[in-house]
Amino acid sequence: MKKAIIIGGTSGIGRGLAEKLVDNNWLVGITGRRTKLLEEVKEKSNNQILILEHDVTEIDSSDVKLDSLFRKLKNVDLVIVSSGISELNQALEWEIENRVIQTNVNGIAKVYEFVFSKFKEQTYGHLVGISSIASIRGNRYCPSYSASKAFQTNYLEALRCMAKNEKLNIKITDVQPGFVDTPMAKGDGLFWVAPVSKAVDQIYSAILKKKRKVYITKRWRLIAMIMKLAPAWLLEKM
Repeated sequence: MKKAIIIGGTSGIGRGLAEKLVDNNWLVGITGRRTKLLEEVKEKSNNQILILEHDVTEIDSSDVKLDSLFRKLKNVDLVIVSSGISELNQALEWEIENRVIQTNVNGIAKVYEFVFSKFKEQTYGHLVGISSIASIRGNRYCPSYSASKAFQTNYLEALRCMAKNEKLNIKITDVQPGFVDTPMAKGDGLFWVAPVSKAVDQIYSAILKKKRKVYITKRWRLIAMIMKLAPAWLLEKM
């Protein structure tokens, strides 16, 4: 039986992926801040889910907690990092900006570093990071969110380069969703909003194929191309 850990598996894409993995006979460890939701997911898993209360912003205890889950599972084939927060903040309220940065940058980077080190130790593994289509360009509606997702996607690319250079059997996948029907999708006039089930199916397929990068859903590849080519003056008007 293959084994996976999902960081942030209590709701949304993370929970959907946990259920998908269980349906495909994986043993899964999930983490999250909300103990009640962790217990809820576990109850529906037919004893194929282990749970761990874990807050990525608690940097000092993050390694110890995650190491305990690795030890319980012993060898871990896959880690999916799905934690994160999104806030609209055109007013640039620092409390909001700082909360996003502490979670999406400091907290997630610590998890990436720990997981990569564990995979080096066990000589193999697959790290999947859920970043965002927002990572491609700065967004005036959510400055810290788009910037933090750019940090994540570049960090994942750096880890991929390290693994390749050091000839490590470690695969890195950067998942960049557009709008998915979760609380993370905020704002008016959202388009191409995918149901969680469709996003999960496409992410799981990308995991099995060990893709470097995948846009979710697939049609968002077109938006990504447009965003990369769009001149700055156009983005400033949007």
